[in-house]
Amino acid sequence: MYSTSNHKWSMTSQDMPLKKKLFLYSALVILVFLWFLGVRNRGDAERYEAMRQTLDTYEMQLKESKEQMAYTLRLFKKDCDMWYADLPVIYAITPTYARPVQKAELTRLAQTFMLVPNIHWIVVEDAEEKSRLVSNLLASCHLNYTHLSAMTPPDWKRKAKEPNWKKPRGVIQRNMALQWLRDNTVIGIDKGVIYFADDDNTYSIQIFNEMRHTKRVSVWPVGLVGGLMVERPIIDSTGHIIGWNSAWHPERPFPIDMAGFAINLQLFLKNPEAKFSYEAKGGYQESILLKSLITRDQVEPVADNCTKVYVWHTRTEAVDLVHEKKLRLKGKQSDDGIEV
Repeated sequence: MYSTSNHKWSMTSQDMPLKKKLFLYSALVILVFLWFLGVRNRGDAERYEAMRQTLDTYEMQLKESKEQMAYTLRLFKKDCDMWYADLPVIYAITPTYARPVQKAELTRLAQTFMLVPNIHWIVVEDAEEKSRLVSNLLASCHLNYTHLSAMTPPDWKRKAKEPNWKKPRGVIQRNMALQWLRDNTVIGIDKGVIYFADDDNTYSIQIFNEMRHTKRVSVWPVGLVGGLMVERPIIDSTGHIIGWNSAWHPERPFPIDMAGFAINLQLFLKNPEAKFSYEAKGGYQESILLKSLITRDQVEPVADNCTKVYVWHTRTEAVDLVHEKKLRLKGKQSDDGIEV
């Protein structure tokens, strides 16, 4: 299931009362004005004065409503100014799933994206249907976005005590986003790059500047990943990548983190077989995808020849909800009536 917002900006549900209010005030002003004319023509001085005061009041309310509407439109135009017709689009793909920190992490990511021009956020929930929480968040952030949902098959769900690497995560969600791009962008026309932006990472705005003009596949260092302070490509004196400093399965064809590369949209569209796979061994998802697109000698090092870190694999600590659990055993909850 999916929904999409493809415009540079659109009015949200919060603005509908303003439009309705403006229409009603306008209608009232017209009715009062007609009444005003009728009273004046009958020569009733007292009623004439009362109606004149009423008309003045409605005119003031109409003016205030118009000013409020203009202010709201200015806010939206401010967001709209972040879109430029000649700038390649960054299609940021974010798989997400329901958990206590989901809204917090998506909020942090959304507010980073608000500072980035020409970004289209593709959010895919691991669920049968799109949740109200994620729908509300996306509607409020004034970004171009597409909202999808796809449930991970039960056999591929990670058990509570299984390690992260035991089963691949986000496979069906990322593939759904890639299929959406194939269905909604055009070979030879649309300019852009694809980036897999997980919601538990931390991003510098600079990383989006670095990736935007990727010709094939650009790569860069990622901090706090694979048991290292930084995992990065190794560059020789000519600016070519000769290897990676990965400590975890360095024999992988592309020993790289999901946050460490971006793909040119046209390259992806011209390779219809490019996608993720449940058949890939743990840690090989990135390699499965990249092998279908390029060879190792074709990657493009960015971030000052891979000497700068602009993205960090900062997983959020599991939240301690011991008291919440006790409260719910009593049939109560601290978040009753409030979305957290």
